[in-house]
Amino acid sequence: MRKRPVVIGIAGGTGSGKTTVAEAIVRRIGPERIALIQQDSYYKDQSHLPIEERVRINYDHPESIDTALLIRHLQELIAGRPVEVPIYDFTTYTRTPHTRRVEPRPVILVEGILVFVEKALRDLFDIKIYVDADPDIRFIRRLRRDLAERGRTLESVIQQYLSTVRPMHLEFVEPSKRYADIIIPEGGFNTVALDMIIARIRALLEENEG
Repeated sequence: MRKRPVVIGIAGGTGSGKTTVAEAIVRRIGPERIALIQQDSYYKDQSHLPIEERVRINYDHPESIDTALLIRHLQELIAGRPVEVPIYDFTTYTRTPHTRRVEPRPVILVEGILVFVEKALRDLFDIKIYVDADPDIRFIRRLRRDLAERGRTLESVIQQYLSTVRPMHLEFVEPSKRYADIIIPEGGFNTVALDMIIARIRALLEENEG
C-alpha cells in the first residue's frame, strides 16, 4: 500500500534564506527523493494587460498567486501523479508557454513567502518551517537577486520594496509565522536547526518506508 509523501512548507520574508534551506534539505535528503515546488512559479499570468499595468500590480499580495492551481498540483503529487508546473517570466510578468514536469517523490518541498497564508494550502503540510532574517539583510539579498536575475533596475526594486514588499510582509508574511512548527533564525546558516529538521524528515521517511 502506497504511503503518503512527507509534505514540507518553507515560508519567510523575501531574501530570508528560504531557498538556501530548501537546497540544504534537497542536498542532505537526496534530490532523487524530493519534488521541489516554488510558489513563485504560480504567479498569475498578466499577458492580457499592457506592460504599464503589469508593473503596477501588487505581486506580494496573496491574490497575485494562483493558489488554487498550486493546491491542485500538490494534491496530484500526494496522490502519486506528476504535474506540469508553470514557468514564469519575471521580466515580462507573464507565464511562458513552457512548463516543468515534476514527478511524485517521497518528500514534497514547497517554498514561498505566502505558503502559510491560505489555510487550505497550509493544511497540506506535515512540517511547516519559517525562515527568519533581519529586514536589512533581506532587502540587500532581494536587491542583488532582482538586479542579477529578474531584469530590474535599482530604482524599481527600491520602489517596489517600499510600496508593496514591506507592507505586505507586515500584513501577511510576518503574521503567518505563528503557524510554523519550526522557526529558523539565520536561515540556511543555522546548522543546529537544519540538523533537527533533517532528522525529523528522515524519521518520517523511515515510518513511511516501514
